[in-house]
Amino acid sequence: MGEVKHLCLVKFKEDAVVDDILQGMTKLVSEMDMVKSFEWGKDVSNQDMLTQGFTHVFSLTFASSEDLTNYMSHERHLEFVGTFMAAIDKVVVVDFPIVVAKPSPAA
Repeated sequence: MGEVKHLCLVKFKEDAVVDDILQGMTKLVSEMDMVKSFEWGKDVSNQDMLTQGFTHVFSLTFASSEDLTNYMSHERHLEFVGTFMAAIDKVVVVDFPIVVAKPSPAA
């Protein structure tokens, strides 16, 4: 199947300390060898009708669906999920095999 992307759209609770969550997530994935890459960002479009209140996106790439499964069931991930879920108002998660429609230009 090839590489798999784990995409998470989040709306944090009003009282959430987002910087703490971002630091915790960055620390977690930096210590997990099965995570091939990790990116996150905050919405800049200000199109409330389209974003439906979601403000942040987290994107993790795995070499295989097995690596994703191992990450999702890893005890350190499961511990962090409790902290993460307590800070969010709503979330959407999608896992999908990567289909490259336009490759990045060669460096």
